Amino acid sequence: MVAGLLLESLMLGCAGSAIGLGLAYGALNLIVAAAPTGLPRLHEIGIDIPGLLFTAGLAVFVSLVIGMIPVLKHSGIKAKTGLREGGRGLSQSRERHRARKTLVVVQVALTLVLLICSGLMIRTFRALTRVSPGFSDPNTIASFDIFIPTSQVPDTSRIDVLRMQQAILNQLAAVPGVSSVAISSSLPMIQDHPLDPIYASDRTYKERELPPLSMEKFVSPGFFKTMGIPLIAGRDMTWQEELEKRPVVIVSENLARKYWGSSAAAIGKLVHVGLNDFWHEVIGVAGDVYDNGVNQDPPTAVYWGLFQDNFATQKELVRRYVHYVIRTPRAGSASFFSDSERAVWSVNHDLPLAYNKTIGGLYTKSMARTSFTLVLLSVAGAMTLLLGIIGLYGVIAYAISQHTREIGIRMALGAQRAALTRMYIREGLLLTVIGVVGGVAVALTTMRLMSSLLYHVSPVDPWTYLVATVSILIVACIATYVPSRKAAIVDPLHVLRAE
Repeated sequence: MVAGLLLESLMLGCAGSAIGLGLAYGALNLIVAAAPTGLPRLHEIGIDIPGLLFTAGLAVFVSLVIGMIPVLKHSGIKAKTGLREGGRGLSQSRERHRARKTLVVVQVALTLVLLICSGLMIRTFRALTRVSPGFSDPNTIASFDIFIPTSQVPDTSRIDVLRMQQAILNQLAAVPGVSSVAISSSLPMIQDHPLDPIYASDRTYKERELPPLSMEKFVSPGFFKTMGIPLIAGRDMTWQEELEKRPVVIVSENLARKYWGSSAAAIGKLVHVGLNDFWHEVIGVAGDVYDNGVNQDPPTAVYWGLFQDNFATQKELVRRYVHYVIRTPRAGSASFFSDSERAVWSVNHDLPLAYNKTIGGLYTKSMARTSFTLVLLSVAGAMTLLLGIIGLYGVIAYAISQHTREIGIRMALGAQRAALTRMYIREGLLLTVIGVVGGVAVALTTMRLMSSLLYHVSPVDPWTYLVATVSILIVACIATYVPSRKAAIVDPLHVLRAE
């Protein structure tokens, strides 16, 4: 008898493990496909032989342990006692039901917690996608990098670097489909922007006091138009100002509000980054850009010209490594990149084009962490939801099978099928409600740990909790209705005759 119980438990455990292995394989493929491209060792994620052997060994061990539980539990029961208990009825005792009911309650609680996690991440993802990054139509903005080395243009003639960059810009503007072109020292969404303290002439600073740090970019005229960044006040730079190294600057809207209270008040103010630098006049205020990703507040920013005199610690500064940004509906296509190469090489054939990309790709990559977490939680939530459904169905179906004679007697005495169905549905829903209460309590305690992953969504968001709870209750109704309905259509004469 013991061997039979262990063999049965082992066979069930191995069958379940095989199904789980198939689900794990499919889930892993889904996770790898949705993972961020920059994730280290991404292609090494999979089911290998050691992992498979460990899982198989664990499945055998757990199956044998579970199989031994009833053996150890009932090994001391005397045959006379067993026969006497068996004669009292075929329904299971309250103690034998308790373990299965507890398992269902735990499954429902865990399922609800993971559904709430997934719901919060879905709401976060929706909130992020609704945030304007500060620039328009990123999928129509192409970008690549160009570096002009000193071997081609020496430091003794740095203005020629700017002139070559301007000549390349003019050639790119002539490429079919291009509406505007500009140059920048850095791009949004890549989180590698330099930061500097920004001093204002109308503010006083104590000895050794540093003003707040602001992100700095060096840009060409037309940058804001190309990127689709609105100018809130003032105007853009001109190429004449760039070539003549005029001390003008454009600041972000949040910096203007922080320093002077409004965008209009910032026009005409003077700022610099070093105590010995030239003062630069604020000629424009640009809209805020989420340069560090839409899940973080936009940093204060200052936009300098590409060519500067007496800037920070450098007497004459020019940006040799720059990003070209081109607005065109052909962004991202191989044909457009080929046309861009020809345009650049018509000015200087020795300049390679590096890191061909679109701003839309950078924008998508900036949300990769959130979307990847969403996929992980969704897969885990789906798995636990499936286990919860199976648990509910299994317990209710097994309980009903043990009450077959009772059902037959009730129907023979005039009980209605609808009433019997409702009775067993209530039993399943009672277990579900207990699990829901426990799951909500656990979620309220643990969801605060997810606050760093959320954006404009509360860890105790009531709508997410409500939807997850209603979903669990609907699933529980379905999982209990099917076996209850089957029991309600049993033929009472057949059941009583069989007994």
